[in-house]
Amino acid sequence: MSQSLTLVPGQVNLAELCQIYRESVEISLDRQCKQRVDAATDIVRRAAAAGPAVYGINTGFGKLASTRIPSEQTEQLQRNLILSHCCGVGERLADEVVRLIMVLKMISLGRGASGVRWELLERLETFLNIDLIPVVPSQGSVGASGDLAPLAHLTAAIIGEGKVIFQGETMPAAKALETAGLEPIILGPKEGLGMINGTQVSTALALTGLFDAWTMAQTALISGAMSTDALMGSTAPFRPEIHQLRGLTGQIDSAISLRALLEGSVIRESHREDDERVQDPYSLRCQPQVMGACIDQLRQAARTLEIEANAVTDNPIVVVEDGSILSGGNFHAEPVAFAADQCAMVISEIGSITERRIATTVDPAQNYGLPAFLTPNPGLNSGFMIAEVTSAALMAENKQRSMPCSVDSTPTSANQEDHVSMACHGARRLGPMNQNLATIIAIEILISTQGIELRTPITTSPALQRVMQKLRSKVAPLGDDRYLADDIAVATNMVKDCIFVDALENESMLPALS
Repeated sequence: MSQSLTLVPGQVNLAELCQIYRESVEISLDRQCKQRVDAATDIVRRAAAAGPAVYGINTGFGKLASTRIPSEQTEQLQRNLILSHCCGVGERLADEVVRLIMVLKMISLGRGASGVRWELLERLETFLNIDLIPVVPSQGSVGASGDLAPLAHLTAAIIGEGKVIFQGETMPAAKALETAGLEPIILGPKEGLGMINGTQVSTALALTGLFDAWTMAQTALISGAMSTDALMGSTAPFRPEIHQLRGLTGQIDSAISLRALLEGSVIRESHREDDERVQDPYSLRCQPQVMGACIDQLRQAARTLEIEANAVTDNPIVVVEDGSILSGGNFHAEPVAFAADQCAMVISEIGSITERRIATTVDPAQNYGLPAFLTPNPGLNSGFMIAEVTSAALMAENKQRSMPCSVDSTPTSANQEDHVSMACHGARRLGPMNQNLATIIAIEILISTQGIELRTPITTSPALQRVMQKLRSKVAPLGDDRYLADDIAVATNMVKDCIFVDALENESMLPALS
């Protein structure tokens, strides 16, 4: 790990979270938060030893909250909680997602309102820095009362149960702890509950979906500008006067980017006069309006998720100032569910407008003089005919996946938890949706690059030429038909790895998330 980050609970920003997601970073928690963590722990310890019932400390859980638990059974209570809640199913979450979950749990516990010992936070920090990754199944949370099942699997590793990934192998957690020279932690009062109550799994999945969606949005502005030139579209709809009169920030920013990306295009100048077309299709002309709305939605989701990433979301909450322990509902992930739904709609819409530009570019009736399917010899060759069909198929999948998850609910836990957010799977779907969108955008870049090259000797802008050069360093122009799946896969990976964004060499050409 070449870089390190010190995180201040309550003040962690999106840039830091994105760095943790994308890079191997050594993590430490600001030690100034320890005093408050210890104070909350003392309050819980006193409550556990006293007489009055306090939820989750000397009672059962959920529907069993009215059952009193003797103080001598506190440790067994917390251990049983973790083991009984390890009911996750499905494929395991990716390592980078689990790392982010552990970071978010550290941040939340570090606020000093959960009543867990500092030892637990140190153990999470150690797991991160020795790259010991709990195996966390991806399914089983309804996003209320916290992400109970997946967080139980994470916590199981701390107590020496379940499985982990360590030193490149999947192994029992107990073996990994022994190998690393660590003892399983025996959970104290409220510590099991503090670990599994919380929205950290939903939030981590939503954050990774957001970060990848932002890369997609930036790259779609590039690919959209390329299609505009390949189709000899007009830049008049991007003029600032239009967008200032509407006043929406994302729309204004999108128009600025499109103008910058197309600045200096010889293709654009070649058809300013004597072009019989009056207006371009909406997928070209309305890019600032559509992409701007998407950018505004992602920025709103980002604000919500940055707050949630720093939040205390377990229950009950310890108020250090007056020593009270309050039962509430911060574990309900409705804000995260809404943010995930926003991201899903954005991903779907970007794919929708991108696919329409792809279809227009390969259509000889609409592409303003380019050959059918952009092959030099149509008929004998099919060119990009089925690449466009693939983009349509992926676009349709994303449309179906974009239906809101937050409007669904079902009662659980014998009706005690009678309204839930469905945030976890609402956020989890963003991963495959972004994968689909990356491929749609990659196909547009392949096709628009071919279209621009077919306009030779006139050329596109210097900025877009740099993007084309990056593509051509990996993918050759399409002459006679060839096996295209590999080209699409290469271009897709380039989209995901920000290669085309980085090719601009000027980050101010594209909008910033915050």
